[in-house]
Amino acid sequence: MKRWLAVIGVGEDGLAGLSPAARALVGTAEVLVGGVRHLGMAPDTAAERIVWERPLRQTIDAIAARRGRRVTVLASGDPMWYGIGVTLSRRFSREEVVIVPQLSAFSLAAARLGWPVAECATITLHGRPLDTLRLHLAPGRRILALSEDGTTPRAVAALLTGLGWGPSELTVLAHMSGSREASITDKAQLWGGRRVPDLNTMAIDCRPESGARALPLLPGLPDDVFEHDGQLTKREVRAATLAALGPLPGETLWDIGAGCGSIAIEWLRAGEGRSAVAIEREPARAAMIARNAASLGVPGLRVMPGSAPEALRDLSRPDAIFIGGGIGAASLLAEAWQSLLPGGRLVANVVTTEGEARLFDWHARHGGALTRLCVARAQRHGPHHLWRSLATVTQFAAVKSRNGE
Repeated sequence: MKRWLAVIGVGEDGLAGLSPAARALVGTAEVLVGGVRHLGMAPDTAAERIVWERPLRQTIDAIAARRGRRVTVLASGDPMWYGIGVTLSRRFSREEVVIVPQLSAFSLAAARLGWPVAECATITLHGRPLDTLRLHLAPGRRILALSEDGTTPRAVAALLTGLGWGPSELTVLAHMSGSREASITDKAQLWGGRRVPDLNTMAIDCRPESGARALPLLPGLPDDVFEHDGQLTKREVRAATLAALGPLPGETLWDIGAGCGSIAIEWLRAGEGRSAVAIEREPARAAMIARNAASLGVPGLRVMPGSAPEALRDLSRPDAIFIGGGIGAASLLAEAWQSLLPGGRLVANVVTTEGEARLFDWHARHGGALTRLCVARAQRHGPHHLWRSLATVTQFAAVKSRNGE
């Protein structure tokens, strides 16, 4: 199949900044797709013009309906870095699409500031929750972030200030590489309500106030960062559980009986590109999970109110499953194992003898590993300290073979 779909990255300097080949793909297109701003840059030809609609899926379907015609999509900068090229490459095969990128906003911003782009966190807040920023806050961390519009920097400044990162230096770079290029720099706590041009990229040099809390990305966050009602996998057990689950890039976790969502949240915090579903039957706890996910920088966590195994049956199969809060229904282990993708991992924690008996029975019939986790914490008792034992946890862990057994 010929490459009928072209995705052309365009900078602020418009078509004048494109290569001759890219300009030819624009000039010879039978169909041009883009936002109003980008289509306004294109030459006046007989090409059909399609403006992006919401939801985006409608326009993607319109492009698919024109398969085989010469379709050119105009995008900003590098279409494969938080751009429409990512969405299109998931819908259409590599043999159908040619992508011609321009310099990304991240590359331009890093060049303006002299920041090594490979050492920066690069995120987008365009169409994403502002709480996404929380995950990346660390002393000395440099963050490059795409804005939703001209109000995004002041919202970011307010968030940073409220979290104790007000001394952070915030630079907004607007219309880079164009005649209207502008740059504004100030401390987040001094930003106020100023508005900037809608087309902007933010650069944040993270600087905490005294006492601001920076959280690691490795599993085992302090218990007190989670809102909970007592249903919390404690820090030491949580770290061991995440180690047994073994998060890998691109994988999906089911957290069954999620409680406050600590396992699913730490699964997502361990690295980008993962997804997780937290299944919790109590509506109040489901709402609590959503609040915890937002406050800990992973607002993309999917929270599903419902009981297992019934709630699992319409979900896409996962790479890993954690069962907490007891084993629940007698069929849960069997249904979870059946749902797990080949090569996936299942980990279950129990504290009751009844739950332990079910794990022993499953282990005897199917194998896996059993571990008993005993943790004691020193607590002050008058002028002295005593060891206080947490509830002993029995953990089952197993890896499903690649042939699906």
